[in-house]
Amino acid sequence: MEQANAASSRIEAWLTHKGLNANSASQKLGYANSSKMYKILQGTSPGFETLVEFLKVWPDLSPDWLLLGNGQMTRGEATDASPRSLSLQQVVRGDKVVVVTVDDKGKENTVLVPIPAQAGYSLAHNEAVYLKQFGSYKIPGFERGEFRAFEVAGDSMAPTINHRDVVVASRVEELRLLEPGEVYVVVTAESVMLKRIKNRLRSHDVEVMLYSDNAHRLPYGMETRDIIQLWRVRGYVSSYIPSAPDVTVERLWEVIEQLGFDRGEVRRHLIENAPSDAPQ
Repeated sequence: MEQANAASSRIEAWLTHKGLNANSASQKLGYANSSKMYKILQGTSPGFETLVEFLKVWPDLSPDWLLLGNGQMTRGEATDASPRSLSLQQVVRGDKVVVVTVDDKGKENTVLVPIPAQAGYSLAHNEAVYLKQFGSYKIPGFERGEFRAFEVAGDSMAPTINHRDVVVASRVEELRLLEPGEVYVVVTAESVMLKRIKNRLRSHDVEVMLYSDNAHRLPYGMETRDIIQLWRVRGYVSSYIPSAPDVTVERLWEVIEQLGFDRGEVRRHLIENAPSDAPQ
């Protein structure tokens, strides 16, 4: 069963690598419908003929990797000199055994999880084969400790963090250890999301409130048991350079904050009470 699940996970990782879902992959494979692919992605063991079909349709797919989980995902990738190759180790963190990436000296480094791969991350985040497909980086200021980088999808944290920015985060071992007010990458079985957590969690809390910096997005609660991983954002890389601030507007916000009002709450109130034809 474990081998079957591993093969299914490799197929899911390959489709994510190619930017395909069950429907689009089924079309490329010539299937009449996508039910077969859905079953594989849900954990059903792929048959030998299915594996052969994958290798015929995608000649750049490595047979060793697909069948055995050995080597790189694609043919022709170097296993030694390639900057994308990773060494992986299993370490104990709290009450869990997790997979971490290390360099040739055994020091942990940073793996970047791009947007297309995040659909599979929730299910395969702790599988060595899955993590091997990603590039690893040494980022100045983040040399010590375990870090993971996530490409940001969407505008829920704008204007603080924007779409396609890359956040660098450290693992939070226990929910009670999180720092209130910080931004976190929240991993559940369904998604990878970027949210701010304002309140400290206690061991008996069963729900956590998730906040967006975007005033158009309302906060909502999530059961703590649904959180698979939590990563605290320590920094981010952005290609967005903000324009010079409007001095008058910035001064107005300063006065509003000095009066004790929260900038986000004021902005949300203005948006909710604005005329329907007002510019957004």
